[in-house]
Amino acid sequence: MGVICSCGRVKESITISSLNPHQRQPSHTEMHSSCAPLHDNCGWSIGHPPFLAFSMLVCPFNIFYRPTRYRFIRIIRNIVCCPFFKVALVDFFMADQLTSQIPLLRHLETIACNLLARNFRTHHYETCSDVKLFQELTYVISFFPYYWRAMQCARRWFEEPKGEHLGNMGKYVSAMVAAGAKLTYERNKDDHVWFAMVLVTSGVATVYQLYWDFYRDWGLLRSTSTNLWLRDNLILKNKSIYYMSMALNAVLRVAWLETTMKIDKDSEKKLLDFLLASLEVIRRGHWNFYRLENEHLNNVGKYRAVKEVPLPFGEIDSDG
Repeated sequence: MGVICSCGRVKESITISSLNPHQRQPSHTEMHSSCAPLHDNCGWSIGHPPFLAFSMLVCPFNIFYRPTRYRFIRIIRNIVCCPFFKVALVDFFMADQLTSQIPLLRHLETIACNLLARNFRTHHYETCSDVKLFQELTYVISFFPYYWRAMQCARRWFEEPKGEHLGNMGKYVSAMVAAGAKLTYERNKDDHVWFAMVLVTSGVATVYQLYWDFYRDWGLLRSTSTNLWLRDNLILKNKSIYYMSMALNAVLRVAWLETTMKIDKDSEKKLLDFLLASLEVIRRGHWNFYRLENEHLNNVGKYRAVKEVPLPFGEIDSDG
């Protein structure tokens, strides 16, 4: 029998079968104590990179692009405290990116819990998943990005009472309801009622989101446009790219159907979660391009005081 103490690689191996038969064999407590310092180092080595990343982000010295770092911190502050700050283009854009990073935020929650509970030392990783507080925080983390965007829409409606802002807020509220139903169903896979709730809430949210993506955010599906079911002003000359992107966005929007599958193996479930998170990043990249294109051409969000953006040089007389 062997005992291996490791943190990603073999640190120590004690082979008891090779000991002298007349020599006293080490007890289980002694063998575990020999591994404890290495486990402590493991916990520190895993917790070290997040600590360094956070320290670099808030570092007050003028190194590592301090203006960019502090600008990022201000944007996050505006998002978290969204009802109390005027919504700028960069604020809503960053908040939309966070709605696509919910799986990442949930993994950060798991890492933080394991570090605080020192599970990397004891290897009792079920400590976090079985705690009720951890499960409740999963709901909160899944809701927060949608809540922040909904509050930004509410702030814009307060400044400019137009129905489109309330309609946009409704999209994020429907996403919150769908996310809550899916989280509850993951813990009750045999409950057919919650399965039906997932199908209904996610279906409604998906249709809502597709309409808003195509018609509002991208400005497409205009029946009176000179470009068939697109819009009059386009940056890309190849119109087929727009149709393919619409189809791809629709397919990736319904990728949540994979979460309704009953998967028993934990490794397969984690692989599926990774795949769905990757597909969402791809979908968000497409969304970003066409949303900014529509904003640049048509100023749909009214984030600019004028529709035309002046060039950074003076006018030159064409006659010389």
